[in-house]
Amino acid sequence: MSQILEISNTVLDEVISVRRDIHAHPELDLDNPKTQNRILESLEGLPLEITTGENLTSVIADLKGTKTSEGSTVLLRADTDALPMDEDSGETFCSVEPGRAHACGHDAHTAMLVGAAKVLSEMRDRFSGTVRFMFQPGEEGAGGAQIMIDEGVLKNVTRAFALHVTPNLPTGFVACRPGAMLASTDELKVTVTGQGGHASTPHLCADPILPMASMINSIQTSVTREINAFDPALVTIAHVVAGTTTNVIPEKAFFEGTIRCVSENTRSQIKESVIRVCDQIAKAHKCSADVTITEGYPVTVNDANEAARFALLCEKTIGEGSFFEFPSPVMGGEDFSYLLEKVPGVMAFLGVCPEDIVDSLSAPPCHSNRMRINESALLYGVALHTAVALEGG
Repeated sequence: MSQILEISNTVLDEVISVRRDIHAHPELDLDNPKTQNRILESLEGLPLEITTGENLTSVIADLKGTKTSEGSTVLLRADTDALPMDEDSGETFCSVEPGRAHACGHDAHTAMLVGAAKVLSEMRDRFSGTVRFMFQPGEEGAGGAQIMIDEGVLKNVTRAFALHVTPNLPTGFVACRPGAMLASTDELKVTVTGQGGHASTPHLCADPILPMASMINSIQTSVTREINAFDPALVTIAHVVAGTTTNVIPEKAFFEGTIRCVSENTRSQIKESVIRVCDQIAKAHKCSADVTITEGYPVTVNDANEAARFALLCEKTIGEGSFFEFPSPVMGGEDFSYLLEKVPGVMAFLGVCPEDIVDSLSAPPCHSNRMRINESALLYGVALHTAVALEGG
């Protein structure tokens, strides 16, 4: 076991305790006051300069190294918010808040960063400059990262790092890749308007359901025919609404979904294609289409040099064979992407497959109501945050 792992192991029990407390009391979006208080309570007594957010319940904690008088600022980030869903994991510390659950591991992210703050506070003589601990609400769609950027979280920052847990990697393994790591996340909403009437006289109507069905199919065709297969796009239509009964042709039909891309070029191309396809199909059926595409998070792009640096650091810290490179991007999205647009850095995935599941690919994934993690893996997260900070100083 490396020295950093040994030191990190001394705070593991407290890290697990913090994680379970936050897990049981999940909070949504940008307003996480209980979580913020738990973080502040956990950091009390440490040699940190702490500020809280103005427009969200964030916490920024700066730790100054004492190795030399000069140095850069390395940012370590954890997200704090939960998901609007029920939990059925069966854990003894399940969510006590109906309709709220930490099913994406943000409770673990927060606890690991608290642990790293404690470890690094005892190692200030090992680094120069500043380590900035960024506890961020609002990752799940609310764009908390951009708000914190606007409030100055990146001031003087030269590098940024974040971990995301996943039950679908074995415990003890870590993965990332250079370049595109996660996809952009745009929302598509289409309302097709025709002319309603009796189901027995469609010739007197303009049925919006047929063009809607054609649009959904044709959008998938445009992805395979217009988009470079080596620079992919993914369009999923997940919600469709039309009609109220069997003998009425409705005036309107509606569908919505998500658009995921791993380059800004393809992101722009697929938007143009979707608008054109929907418009032309609607006209062919004597209908109109109102297409709205709302931009979400940009592509999360890992700096190539930082990714290579992290791979070596991971093997040194956790052990030989612990790191592997993802062969392709993950089509999920992250607002850590906003930070990586401004400064070089890395987001990596930490394996936390539960002990009782042999095949990690069969474990309930992030966003599952049955998601569980192996809490012993939090040790590796604390150690990696610590190692990244020390490497920077």
